[in-house]
Amino acid sequence: MPATKLSQDPDTRPEGPVIGVFSTCDPRIDEESRERTKNIIRMVADALALDVKLPDGSAVPVVYSDLLIEGEVQADAVARQFKDNGVYILVGVPDTWAFPQLTLISLLSHFPKDTPVNLTCGNSASKPGVVFTHAASGAISQYGQLVHINVGNWPDTGQAPKMSEQTRKALVDWAYGAVTYQGLKGRRVVILGHDSMGMETGLAHVLETRNTFGLEITRLDMKLLADMLQKKAYDERELRALRGWLDENAGARIELRHEDDSERLNQSLAMYLIVRDLMGELNAAGGGFMSQLEWGSDRRGIPLPVADIMESLFNSTFDHNGPKPAVPYATEADVQGLLTMLFMTWLSGGNPPLFMDFRKVWEPRELKELARGFKIKLAGDTLWEQVGIVDGNNSGSASFNWAARPEAKVTDIMKSVSFPLAIEYYFPGMGNSVTFISPGGIEGIAARLTYSSLSGLFSLVWDEAVTVDLPEEIAEAVCNASNPTWPHTFVTPRHATMAEYKQYAPANHFHMTWDLATARLQYWMDIANVLSVAPWQKMPAFREEVDRPLPLLYIVNGGETNAKLLRHSSGR
Repeated sequence: MPATKLSQDPDTRPEGPVIGVFSTCDPRIDEESRERTKNIIRMVADALALDVKLPDGSAVPVVYSDLLIEGEVQADAVARQFKDNGVYILVGVPDTWAFPQLTLISLLSHFPKDTPVNLTCGNSASKPGVVFTHAASGAISQYGQLVHINVGNWPDTGQAPKMSEQTRKALVDWAYGAVTYQGLKGRRVVILGHDSMGMETGLAHVLETRNTFGLEITRLDMKLLADMLQKKAYDERELRALRGWLDENAGARIELRHEDDSERLNQSLAMYLIVRDLMGELNAAGGGFMSQLEWGSDRRGIPLPVADIMESLFNSTFDHNGPKPAVPYATEADVQGLLTMLFMTWLSGGNPPLFMDFRKVWEPRELKELARGFKIKLAGDTLWEQVGIVDGNNSGSASFNWAARPEAKVTDIMKSVSFPLAIEYYFPGMGNSVTFISPGGIEGIAARLTYSSLSGLFSLVWDEAVTVDLPEEIAEAVCNASNPTWPHTFVTPRHATMAEYKQYAPANHFHMTWDLATARLQYWMDIANVLSVAPWQKMPAFREEVDRPLPLLYIVNGGETNAKLLRHSSGR
């Protein structure tokens, strides 16, 4: 979808987190330089319109104004245009000098202080947009507002310069952070039940979530779902279609002893249809389900079937109706786990999230002991031998996508998934679990959101990570050491040692999203004012073309963490 050039009287207003692209300019420059600047505006706007997607695959609306901002009058006019067209995100692309207070700062005065602002420029001496960028960044940082700059490259001469791929990537990564922050404002997640299993690491911090992210947490009583299940408040023809799809794709891998088991499986599938429709009515971006103890484990009531298949379907990019967006969904009503998955799914452009227990951390020596027991000869060159693994597994929420590599077809994904009966002493309501072993070589970010009442801030504990393959005998032993009937993903962090990883886990759950660029995550943490927690000794402070550069605001305020604390305390 191409970017939209704004007129003074636009007929339509795009939906969504609209990006507005503009440029300041020197009022003294010649007409040829003005035309070049206008071409750069259009070039950047078209790149953003092409490269930035919402989780459902649709393009993020991008508009641009080629009314160059020379002073206050133009700043006011462009601001009116942008506000009339629902612009929430600002991208300036200066190619010449300009006067910061008369241009950019006058424009910013029309927008809320938390509006994401990016200045992307070439590095030209003859057309010193970079000089303006540094002047404006310094001025804005002095008065306490966050701005990201992207000093990139495009040709110094020519009327239609093209930015370098690295300049484009840095801008797109920033845009995903901004779109995730602004696009989820006013949205909601739907939680069925209250705080499950007494896990206060997963609490629904309703006020803090609203104030930090603009997200609402809609809480529904599980009696509603139980009643709707009893009333059969779903399309029975669609239930038959869903059951037929599962039978076709799993067949004998669905464990059923008798007709009662089959009926409980149908109830589990009906729960997906009911909750999907409830979430659709509420325009929800994600959800969660309490499960233990009240739903399926408390024998004082009437235990009901597990929700594992329902949760897996939500987190997957397909169901019986074909392709669909992944809808982040947390087992055990783990709201902070849900938020982690929600943000990372948006940041990745819709990649499926993985919900896992932070189960046993296997040191290299423990895995080597298993290998010796099976008389497996080791070469010593595999990642799991050198670093170790975390066995990530949980009874629910595992996206089917993670049973295969990212490019796999649905039929190939489902060939690796089995549906054993739930463990009866845990889940007397029974139903079917989901199980598979994720393949190795899937790279992404493993992370977990947490909150502290001392600072009033959310933090994200994160590291780059990769999944690994284990020899079959070792994989089976690792699975049997915890629970073989649940999904397993063997995760190795890139920088954390196993000693660090198991000591600094902020909860008993963690989450992973594949193909998520590190810079995107960092830009989002900046914009949302979330503390970045990566205390790994091997983590470099800055890696060019991997990490985003620190904003000047952080550098002049005692570092990233201190600046974020100051922003929070000052209401910025």
